[in-house]
Amino acid sequence: MSNQMTQISPEQIERLKELGAYLQQVRQKERISLETVAKKTLIPVRLLAALEIGNTKQLPEPVYIQGFIRRYADAIGIDGAELANAFPAQTDLRAPKPSWRGTVQAQLRPLHLYCLYTVLVVGAVSGLSYLLNRSSTPQIPGLVATAQKREPVITPVLPNGPVNIAAQPTVSPTAGNKTAQLPTVVSPKSVRIGLTMTSQSWVRIVVDGKTDFEGVLSEGTQRAWEADKQLVLRAGNAGGVMVSLNEGLPKPLGEPGAVEEVTFGSNAQAANLAASSESASLTASRPNPF
Repeated sequence: MSNQMTQISPEQIERLKELGAYLQQVRQKERISLETVAKKTLIPVRLLAALEIGNTKQLPEPVYIQGFIRRYADAIGIDGAELANAFPAQTDLRAPKPSWRGTVQAQLRPLHLYCLYTVLVVGAVSGLSYLLNRSSTPQIPGLVATAQKREPVITPVLPNGPVNIAAQPTVSPTAGNKTAQLPTVVSPKSVRIGLTMTSQSWVRIVVDGKTDFEGVLSEGTQRAWEADKQLVLRAGNAGGVMVSLNEGLPKPLGEPGAVEEVTFGSNAQAANLAASSESASLTASRPNPF
């Protein structure tokens, strides 16, 4: 085993120490003695001890070390094949490839550089000349004359007498013609209210006969509803509800603590109500402030 150190690379030694320490840790955790492992694996105790500490001076060649690792691991309940594959048994003894930098620098001498530059210049000039010759190639006269002869000449034949060209009548716009106007699209009539809560209140909203909302709105809440025909608002604290009709100015629904119910309807006056925000068709259980 005197030449063993020359056959194992530093990477193999480092990996052997890691695997040996792992085997020793598992063996001690399982409370298995080296003698027991030696009986199961038929490997001497001194080699098992050297394997645990990574002492390559006491171990044979790497291929045998790999076999020791597999048998040791199987003996203590570990997957020996997987653990043995973690140790590279073969070392790459091939000589390292020479660096391309040193090779190129050694070969690129002044003479070589001069030849390389000459070849590049000649190639560039040749390519440029070829392109210029293709773009300035003259046309063959014979082919041009033949092409011109093949074109038929059409001579217009005029009659002997004078030709009267009928003047096309010009269309002048009449005073009665007017630009057609598109009919004005009238948006469907609807009623819209906006609520701003100045204090908490119970509120119920009925839109076109269906209850859309019923619950307590806290102070600072802002909500809006829109109906096609009729919208009914009922509040338990009318003084805490500010109502704006059709984007108009908000007004209090009633007195603080009072229960009020107001019905907002859409009729022929809805357009004026939306524009002025001062009047509406209202049917209420009390005089409507809107």
